[in-house]
Amino acid sequence: MTSAARPRARTRALTGALATLGLSVGMIMTGSAAPASAATWPTPNGSEGVSATIPISGTKDYGMKRLYGTGDLGSGGQEEDQGPILELAAGAVLKNVIIGAPAADGIHCKGSCTLQNVWWEDVGEDAATFRGSSSSNVYTVSGGGAKEATDKVFQFNGAGTLNISNFAAKNFGTFVRSCGNCSTQYKRTINLNTIEATWKGGKLVGINTNYGDSATLRGITIVGDSSKKIVPCQKYIGNNTGAEPPTNGSGPDSTYCKYSASDIRYS
Repeated sequence: MTSAARPRARTRALTGALATLGLSVGMIMTGSAAPASAATWPTPNGSEGVSATIPISGTKDYGMKRLYGTGDLGSGGQEEDQGPILELAAGAVLKNVIIGAPAADGIHCKGSCTLQNVWWEDVGEDAATFRGSSSSNVYTVSGGGAKEATDKVFQFNGAGTLNISNFAAKNFGTFVRSCGNCSTQYKRTINLNTIEATWKGGKLVGINTNYGDSATLRGITIVGDSSKKIVPCQKYIGNNTGAEPPTNGSGPDSTYCKYSASDIRYS
């Protein structure tokens, strides 16, 4: 893994329906409206311990069941190279699941994948890692949220495009990191749209300028960060040697970090 990520109901009838969709009242977006000041975190519909990584192909809907690690997946630590709770084959769609604690290395996508309404209650090593060597890979995260990610929420190791929308993060180091020191490096494109990031947090996105990465930020709401310590977009000079990558500036530009002040709202 790379250097880089960790960061309740409202009207009763409406909240229940929205939790099923993975969104709070204010996270249903039309146009440029901003998300609410706090996401509605769902209540699990049962729990299941997972002692070995579960492979997923096609479409899998867990109906808001909580999965948590046991045995080899139950250390709850931050060690590198832990196994994931779920491993998605290329093209897989995962819906309506809560990853509890211990969370191991969360979810791995071996190629293009879709994570719809997936929630992490206490991120382990990473919430999800996106792999795959094709520049045509598209990884989609729609709805959901993640809390308590002492390092990264999303780790982008593969090639292609990562789209994240209508997602809430709370207490995190880096929300999305393009791998800074993987042995094989790629150009990576990251698009964030309608993201609620609640302090504490370090960086929203980390990208490698020397590999041509780019990050586009739209509809970002940062909650509780009155001192504006969360860095929206951090640039790095990546490598393939495993060394810790140096930073290469931060802030908006027209090539790497694509956003303007109006794209980020503080509340």
